Amino acid sequence: MTQTVPAIRDGVRIEAAELRIVNLPLVTPFVISTGTMTGKTFPLLVLKGEGLEGVAEGVMDPQPDYLEETVPGAMAFLREQLLPAIIGKRFTSPYELASILDPWRGNRMAKAVVEMAFWDLWAKSLGLPLKAALGGVGDNVDVGVSLGIAPVETTLERVEEAVANGYKRTKLKIARGHDVKIVEAVRALHPGIKLTVDANTDYGLADLPVLQALDDFALDYIEQPLAYDDIHDHAKVQAALKTAICLDESIRSASDARKALELGAARVINIKVGRVGGFMAARAIHDVSAAFGAPVWCGGMLESGIGRAHNIHLATMANFTKPGDTSSASRYFKHDIINERLEAKNGRMPVPANGPGIGVTLDRDYLDTVTMHAEEIR
Repeated sequence: MTQTVPAIRDGVRIEAAELRIVNLPLVTPFVISTGTMTGKTFPLLVLKGEGLEGVAEGVMDPQPDYLEETVPGAMAFLREQLLPAIIGKRFTSPYELASILDPWRGNRMAKAVVEMAFWDLWAKSLGLPLKAALGGVGDNVDVGVSLGIAPVETTLERVEEAVANGYKRTKLKIARGHDVKIVEAVRALHPGIKLTVDANTDYGLADLPVLQALDDFALDYIEQPLAYDDIHDHAKVQAALKTAICLDESIRSASDARKALELGAARVINIKVGRVGGFMAARAIHDVSAAFGAPVWCGGMLESGIGRAHNIHLATMANFTKPGDTSSASRYFKHDIINERLEAKNGRMPVPANGPGIGVTLDRDYLDTVTMHAEEIR
């Protein structure tokens, strides 16, 4: 579809939606405490209107092993409820979507797909890069790497590669029984790098001695050690540690961020725009965290170039002061679904700038080869 930029003074009318399920094979299996991924399966949404297209992807998994939402559930919700409620209507800004999205409880990932696609469409209608529409600045953002669970020797090789490529932060996925020794080995070889760990909810209060042992390794933070829906017990853990706790899964709204920071359950917040409901929610969490003096960073969910581009634009906002997870796409995919290459250099990721909006374009020919299902809603 031709991406013209008309002078739109009264908003954008959404005329149709293209909805797909895409499966992208990963270069290397990605292992965390909750399981192993060999490919990334996700919904892809294209909103069409005024001769423009706005694109976004969902971050829910096929099964509810990260959070409650799933790809099949999201597809049904999008097809039967959310998309019919917006197609044929005109919106002057993404904030007008709130009256349609907010009444539905939960389902933040599904709602984020719609909201983010419209942000892209709206920014294109204004002829602006998404970062400008969000209030971000700059042409590059600091990025780090996230390394899945692997044997010690493999992990050390991956850390060495990350350091050689200049990444600003190295994050190790950990789990019970795969924690102190792996961190000790990495720190022994790289005493000066910015190092963090991510437990993906694998620990409980009974594991506090293990978490306290991690205090010895000068970590920048320990990410989400306890349950995905917990704030209270994280406050107990944070009080017992010198190292900062970073909350991810537990923070789904600005209210959650406020409660966590008031209780001392965390000192750092990970914002995943596709997980919290979209850019409106992400901006609110960003602002609450800034009010508490707590830095934030942009998390990743193994997104394709579409989701990665959204994340990079988000990370240009002022309180994203810690390196995010938007490392080079080639670390995950041999062939991405976009025409542009999103590759970091010396730990800096350029903000995509191939036109307004998210600044990347779909490689339609390749997209068709990795599409498992496609439909159009008018």
